[in-house]
Amino acid sequence: MTQVLQGVRVLDFGRYIAAPWCSALLGDMGADVIRIEKREGGEDRFVQAVTPGGIGGGFLQFNRNKRAMTLDTTRPEGQEIARKLIATADIVIANMPDQAMRDNGLDYASLKAVKPDIILASATAYGRGGPYSDRVGFDGVGQVMSGAVARSGLPEQPFRCAVPYVDHTTALMLTIGTTMALMHRNKTGEGQEVEAALLPVALSISNALIIEETMAQKSRQRIGNKGMAIGPSDLFRVGDGWLLIQVTGQAMFKRWCRLVGEEGWFADPRFANDDLRAANGDVLNDKMQAWCADKTIGDAAKLLDAARIPASPMLSPLQAGVDEHVQAMGFFKMMEYPGLPRPAPVIETPFRMSATPGTIRSAAPVLGQHTEELLGELGYDAAAIAGLKARQIV
Repeated sequence: MTQVLQGVRVLDFGRYIAAPWCSALLGDMGADVIRIEKREGGEDRFVQAVTPGGIGGGFLQFNRNKRAMTLDTTRPEGQEIARKLIATADIVIANMPDQAMRDNGLDYASLKAVKPDIILASATAYGRGGPYSDRVGFDGVGQVMSGAVARSGLPEQPFRCAVPYVDHTTALMLTIGTTMALMHRNKTGEGQEVEAALLPVALSISNALIIEETMAQKSRQRIGNKGMAIGPSDLFRVGDGWLLIQVTGQAMFKRWCRLVGEEGWFADPRFANDDLRAANGDVLNDKMQAWCADKTIGDAAKLLDAARIPASPMLSPLQAGVDEHVQAMGFFKMMEYPGLPRPAPVIETPFRMSATPGTIRSAAPVLGQHTEELLGELGYDAAAIAGLKARQIV
């Protein structure tokens, strides 16, 4: 099967999440992705280690379908090899500080001098052109500066989201921008620079909150897991765990009232619309909790589903991986990797296409796994490669 991006070559100088997840998605769609790391390995190889050698769980997800080589791009010989690779590439992906990009010859001007139609896709923390642009930052920057954390948690304690949703969403935005740039290049022959930054991506997710508070000129308070604009809505305790239950809209509210035996609330002015139900959410949530108290997850979920009310059990990460629907849908590919005690559940391409689906064809590479292969493709013979290794260029 011919994939959408077959024939496209991507050089991945990315680290951690936003840049390498972008390149992995391009790889899922058929691109030849080459991960280029320092000789000792990129720092992101070793975050949340799952093997005796220290390879991280996220690394397995973000670097499938890639070939890998080591290269010291701070030295002239390494930079010459990088230029040869760039000359063969369609896209370069990186998320280094601007000075490091220039020092390594990866800024757009340097890339364009080698390959005039190159596309540079970069992930930054704050976006270029503002007073914070030279600062470094991770996912939490976007979370706390977007207003999201101020609205998350308990009145006395804000909570940052445990999963790096800003990093992941930035990767998706960078993937969209990069594919748009590729379409533009295919039409015009022109390359361009694409940037996705953590802060504006986080602001896009929080935009409705920002609009609401800007119009009202006041801030809402943190309310835990309760619904901000609907009710009942919360995590409710049942006999064997927790259920998330969310009711929105008049039709669903009436179905919920029938389920819990409160048909008299149809005409109660406290519950006339979603905003009023949110304002009086404690009453509705207390009723929902009382209804849940003597039921198991299975029993409660069955009744709620029959009433067409959204409800889902709270799963641990371990439980999420073995959920029956997740298993039946094939959302994970069980992947072998050196040192793993058992195959790891690596997420499949998180969107589906009927004619040209994404595929996971290979596991994340071990450090420098394809260095000799890639140098050979550039014309280096065995003796030259041995010399590069001896001089610690690769």
